[in-house]
Amino acid sequence: MQVGCLSKARKLARQQPCCGAGDQRSVRDDLRPDLAASFVDRGARSAASPAEVARQCDVTFTSLPGPAEVEAVALGSQGILEGIRSGAVYVDLSTSRPTLIRQIEPQFRVKGAHVLDAPVSGGKTGAATRNLAVMVGGEREIYERIKPILEAFGDKVFYAGAIGAGSICKLVHNMISLGVRQAIAEGLTLGVKAGVDAETLWECVRRGSTGRLRYLHESVPRNVFRKDYDNPSFMLALARKDIALANELGREYNVPMSIANLAEQIAIEGLNRGWGDKDSSVTFLLQEEAAGIEVRSPNVDYVKAGKFISTHPDAT
Repeated sequence: MQVGCLSKARKLARQQPCCGAGDQRSVRDDLRPDLAASFVDRGARSAASPAEVARQCDVTFTSLPGPAEVEAVALGSQGILEGIRSGAVYVDLSTSRPTLIRQIEPQFRVKGAHVLDAPVSGGKTGAATRNLAVMVGGEREIYERIKPILEAFGDKVFYAGAIGAGSICKLVHNMISLGVRQAIAEGLTLGVKAGVDAETLWECVRRGSTGRLRYLHESVPRNVFRKDYDNPSFMLALARKDIALANELGREYNVPMSIANLAEQIAIEGLNRGWGDKDSSVTFLLQEEAAGIEVRSPNVDYVKAGKFISTHPDAT
């Protein structure tokens, strides 16, 4: 199987496993020809345009900075669409706009070609060590056909659903990540300014249930997916007391706490609904109400899901 990789500068280098996944490879890099040359030195064939890459390949990958670049490389002059063969597959690894890949896919289908969106998560370190999550949207049959190629560079390959589902999962993943980072920044700056050593504070947080992501791995499938908040492991009234004390400490030490203040306001709204004796995750209902959607998957085994929680930090 011939595999093509189209990328920009450093992203090309990060996707070395992708470019080594097939029997023969075609590589193009618009910004850094020297990086493309490094693959040619190892047996890949260079190409003059995305169309030429697609013309030569059974599977063509792109890994690009954003939607504008994806659209230009896929649909522009001498783009992938122009060169792709019937039966061939185009896979976009970029973090991009779900609406765009859903607009691209029908145009490829007219030519008898297939499209998958398969953004990755793991960063530079993950790319270098094959420790990558790959979130794939598109036809299941096509996903299964090329899954061995995806597994050449990702150790956690997961089928997300119809075209665009992979991109949606990646955007949600990164949105949650950035929100959590800000909460961590608020907490650590508060703790250090209040007098705790930075490393000690960090160790305490990561050894607790929050640092081990207990909410995501256990509370969401047990409480949210089942809409069951009547057997609390941590009551909302107690959670509100704790976040109020943290915000009070922030005011005492003049530490801005935008995320924490918002969390307290949400907890207060839950208390005003009479939910004080319910599990603290009951505030999820407020977001569902505002969004006009319910998040349910009652058949998920929350005991099994909880086993994904990281082990003791001192375990070897």
